[in-house]
Amino acid sequence: MTEILVHDVADGAIATAPRVVEHSAWPALKNAVEEIRPWQSKDGSIDFGAEHAPSPTTAAAAIDRVVTAIDELSPLLPHDAAYHRALGADLRRWAAEGFGVPDFLDSLLAFQPARNRADGLQHLVVFAMYTQNGNPDRNLEAVVLRMVWPDWLADLEATRYDNPLFCGITFEDFTSGYDTHSAVLFPETIAVREAPERFSWGGIFCDREAARFRRVSEASVDILGVELPQDVREMIGDQARCEQAFVLWDMVHDRTHSHGDLPFDPFMIKQRQPFWMYGLEELRCDLTAFKEAVKLEAEGNAHGRDVQFAVLFDRMFRFPVSGDRNRNYDGLGGQLLFAYLHKHDVLRWTDNTLKIDWERAPQVTNQLCAEIETLYRDGIDRPKLVHWFAAYDLVATYLAPHPGSRWAKGPDALDLTQPPRKLVDDVLADEFPLSMFYEALSKKLKNVIASTKGITAADAEQAAA
Repeated sequence: MTEILVHDVADGAIATAPRVVEHSAWPALKNAVEEIRPWQSKDGSIDFGAEHAPSPTTAAAAIDRVVTAIDELSPLLPHDAAYHRALGADLRRWAAEGFGVPDFLDSLLAFQPARNRADGLQHLVVFAMYTQNGNPDRNLEAVVLRMVWPDWLADLEATRYDNPLFCGITFEDFTSGYDTHSAVLFPETIAVREAPERFSWGGIFCDREAARFRRVSEASVDILGVELPQDVREMIGDQARCEQAFVLWDMVHDRTHSHGDLPFDPFMIKQRQPFWMYGLEELRCDLTAFKEAVKLEAEGNAHGRDVQFAVLFDRMFRFPVSGDRNRNYDGLGGQLLFAYLHKHDVLRWTDNTLKIDWERAPQVTNQLCAEIETLYRDGIDRPKLVHWFAAYDLVATYLAPHPGSRWAKGPDALDLTQPPRKLVDDVLADEFPLSMFYEALSKKLKNVIASTKGITAADAEQAAA
C-alpha cells in the first residue's frame, strides 16, 4: 500500500482541490446509500424475507451505484486511493456473499487519516457503522469531511500534547446517520469481522460541537441571566473561534485517557463498571484540558481562555440536560462540576439569576480536577469494589443520591458475595437524579437541545445572521 504522508500534500493543492460535495457523483452516492439504509437490519445485513425488502438484484444494483460514484470521486482524493480501492472490494464482496452482516475490516485498515493531518484536506468516507449519540444500527453511511490541523495546533501536538492518532475534522456533507447528535467518527463503530489489534485514528467533528455549544450557551445565558465578560460574548458569537477551542479541547481530552495516575485497570478497556466511573473518567479528561488551558492562557495563548469557557459552559449547561436519564455518565459529570462550583461559592443562584465568580472559577475547577486525580492515585492500592465505593463517596459528597439507592446505603446493603460486575445490577438507572435547578433548566432547554440535532456550522452561521 502506498502511504502519502503529510509532507506529500502541498498546501496549494489542498486550497485549490475541487470540493467533493460539488461533484455530480456525490449526490448520486448519497442517494444510493439512502436507498440501501432502510433495507438493513440492526446488524447491517439485509433480510430479503422481510416486508418491503428489495430483491437481491435491486440491492446489488444499488451497491454498483455506490461503487461507481466512489470510483468517480476518488481521483479528487489521491491520498485516499488505497482506501477507496479496498472499500470498493468490501462493498462488492458484501453483495456477492448475499448481504449478510457487513465486513469492512480491509477498507478500515486501509483508511489512515491520522497519517495525513494537513489542514483542509478532504476525505470521502463510506462504511457500515453506527454513529455514537446518533443511530445505534450499523447502517451504510457516507460522509465528506475536512481535516482541521492549523499550524499552531500541530505545533502543540508535536511539542506538548503528543496525540498521533487524533483527527480534528469538520463536516462537508453526510447521510442520515449523521443527521443526529453524533459528533464523532470512531473506527470501533464500524462493522468488521474482527476488531483490529489497535485502532490507528479517531475523529471528532469540532464544527458540530462548536455550533451546538453556541446555540445552547446563548439560550442558557439568556434563561439564567448570566453576565458574560466581553471576550466570552465575542467567542460565543464566533463559529470559527469556537471550532479552534473545541479542536484543542478534544486533542488534550483524547490523550488524557492514557495519561496520569491511572488505576491499574484502565478505563479505556471495555468493562462493566458503575456509570459514575465512566462519568468521572470523562470529567477528568475535560478538567485536564481545562487545567492545561489555564496554563496556555498564562503563556499568552489566546485559545487557552476560550477552551476554559467552552469546558465550563458545555459541561454545566448542555451535558446535564442532554440525553435520557439511563446511566447518563456525561450528564453526571456536568452535574458534579456545577455542584462543586456552587458549593465552593463560585456559582450563586440568587434572585433567579446565575452569578459566576469568573476570577475564582479556574482555581476551583482545577481543585475538582485535583480531587479526582487523588482518587485515581489512591486507586492503585485498592480492590476494585473499594475503589468504586470511594468514587461513589466523592460524587455523593456533592450530588444527592436517589433515596431508593442501595449503593447509597453502603456495603452492608449489597450482596458482597457477588463479583463486582454483578453488583452493577444494583445501580439505579438514575442513581444521581437532577437537582431542582436542573429539572427547571431542562424544561427550558429541551427544545433548544433538540434543535441541535444534525446541526452544522452553516446552520449556526445562518441562525446568527
